[in-house]
Amino acid sequence: MSDTATQLYLISPLEVGGDFPQRLERALGAGKGLVTAFQYRVKGLDQHEAARLAAPLQDICAAHDVAFIVNDSVPLAKRLKADGVHLGQDDGDPKQAREALGRDAQIGVTCHASMHLAMEAGEAGADYVAFGAFFESTTKDKGDAERPTIDMIERWVQLFEIPLVAIGGITPENCGPLVEAGADFLAVSGAVWNGDEVAAIEAFTKQLG
Repeated sequence: MSDTATQLYLISPLEVGGDFPQRLERALGAGKGLVTAFQYRVKGLDQHEAARLAAPLQDICAAHDVAFIVNDSVPLAKRLKADGVHLGQDDGDPKQAREALGRDAQIGVTCHASMHLAMEAGEAGADYVAFGAFFESTTKDKGDAERPTIDMIERWVQLFEIPLVAIGGITPENCGPLVEAGADFLAVSGAVWNGDEVAAIEAFTKQLG
């Protein structure tokens, strides 16, 4: 088991305009001490528009002492002076991201269902590794991709110090085994944003508290 309690890592929906800043404010207010990171994940926007939409969200995260992590784009993370970047397997090397973003940046890497990829990420200087998708997910369209196992979480936390993020279709109802196995963070998106965000955070709090 990990010595620290499992915490939540919120991932944004693709639509972050409109009333989303207010929703984020409510979610972080409900998840005080439980939500420790927020990943800004938008697709198909130019960098200027992505930066414009990020600004209020970044301010909200800073006010709640929640790390603001940019998905996929080192240049956008650098432009925003974000707290870090999350890299997919095709989004570049953690070492180069570190050179671009500096020593204090949080750099995470998607490792799907591969201990080997996770070890490589750790050797390249990643601050955390993400395994997933554990369950059917609307956010991560992986089709028939191999799923990681609970056993992988247990082995990782026994062997390595690098924090592990579990991702993919995680809900308050199915997260128990991931928590018991020692996942450091649960990355959640649809389970929070597809309904009442406060009720969802409170339901996670009961499972993780």
